[in-house]
Amino acid sequence: MPDVEENVPQKDLGDRESRPCKPPTPGRSQEDESSQEDHPPGHQVSSTLSGRGGEKGEIGRVKVCERVGWEKNERPSSSMLLESKVKETMHSTFWDHLKEQLSATPPDFTCALELLKEIKEILLSLLLPRQIRLRSEIEETLNMDLRKQEAERGTLDVPHLSKWSSHILGILLSQFRTTFLKRHFFHNINILFHYDRGIFKVLGLMEMDMVNYTIQSLQPRLQEHSIQYERAKFQELLNKQPSLLDHTTKWLTQAVADLTTPPPASPDTPDSSSVDYLAPNEAVNNAAPLSPSMVLSQGFLNLLLWDPENEEFPETLLMDRTWLQELESQLYQLTIVASVLLVASSFSGNVLFGSPQFVDKVKRVTKALTEEFNSRPEEVMLTVSEQVSQEIHESLKNMGLAALSSDNTASLIGQLQNIAKKENCVRSVIDQRIRLFLKCCLVLGVQRSLSDLPGGLALIEAELAELGQKFVSLTHHNQQVFGPYYTEILKTLI
Repeated sequence: MPDVEENVPQKDLGDRESRPCKPPTPGRSQEDESSQEDHPPGHQVSSTLSGRGGEKGEIGRVKVCERVGWEKNERPSSSMLLESKVKETMHSTFWDHLKEQLSATPPDFTCALELLKEIKEILLSLLLPRQIRLRSEIEETLNMDLRKQEAERGTLDVPHLSKWSSHILGILLSQFRTTFLKRHFFHNINILFHYDRGIFKVLGLMEMDMVNYTIQSLQPRLQEHSIQYERAKFQELLNKQPSLLDHTTKWLTQAVADLTTPPPASPDTPDSSSVDYLAPNEAVNNAAPLSPSMVLSQGFLNLLLWDPENEEFPETLLMDRTWLQELESQLYQLTIVASVLLVASSFSGNVLFGSPQFVDKVKRVTKALTEEFNSRPEEVMLTVSEQVSQEIHESLKNMGLAALSSDNTASLIGQLQNIAKKENCVRSVIDQRIRLFLKCCLVLGVQRSLSDLPGGLALIEAELAELGQKFVSLTHHNQQVFGPYYTEILKTLI
């Protein structure tokens, strides 16, 4: 990873053992309702900037907008399942009734007219202002007064109107939706009520697409509003309390000290024969002059090591504290998973770990078994070692390859169990390299950092990409809001 100093703070993994992997859910207490004088400055920043009784505030609203999706793969609750079942039953009843009306002699077009009216309304709502010609065509073709007269005479051509509607859908749909329409509904073209039902299903998808598009188009404005709002609220507090940036100043001072003080040599650092350690271009360059971006990157990394007992959390990051705790939990679990993968792959190499399917299986097993790692690490890693050893044995057997010898199996299990120890060298190295990756993400960007991963992290590339993107997004927004304050503080430090 070029141009990035490897000045990642050393982490005492023992501190992390004693606290929960996931942060507690924030909530309002009785103290939240009391006056500002009863709380330290940090609490006032959190509550006043929020204006909403939680720490996510406007940042949270923007993040919600980023995450809104109408096709999310969520596990449905029992109430959702019941609602879906009732909705499905009602829709099925309606379409059965429509089929009966159209199949009658003479046909009854009552429901068909209502459907055509609704199709017209939806199509018009999906048009952009510049689509004048298409709007005129829809108005003319679905002229409901004319269609009602045709229905009364029994000459309403519903199949033609259905085909015409699908043609308009083809013009409006994205490529994915067009393929979806062809795959699911065009083959039912001779079954009228199926065809109309399909059109309505696709129209529903189009409305979802339009909502998502609107949210995405508004997102920059929402983000800018969030930045201005948070900065203005913070400035109001700062005018009342000039000492409000004391903790932030101390945090940045520590970051400068970390960058200017050579890190202590670690006795547990393995030699090059056991683990491929850092490349030459990742060496520490203490002679390079400090820059504000370097100090901020170091400071943000230090937040992922924050002692929960330390009350001097930077005032400018109080609203992001819960998000940072979540990222710390993800980083911690990734450290364990990557350590297991690195140790296990050293015994079977590319024979098994060259298969994405096998790697994913080991990941799933490890993640599931390490949920309670913090409370009982030795017991958890004993279970992990036995399960991973069994997976390797069965996979080698299925491939017709020789199984691991008894000595290798015992060594594999032993090394996996040692990951439970806070001083384990593999775990320490993996932790440092993940933090180095995150630092590179802040300086170089996620995609460039992924192209030059430190050794031992290739098997968790997808997870690192997700973690890095979240970390960069959070810190970028924070710098946009509080950048002017950071600049003033750093003028006196570097």
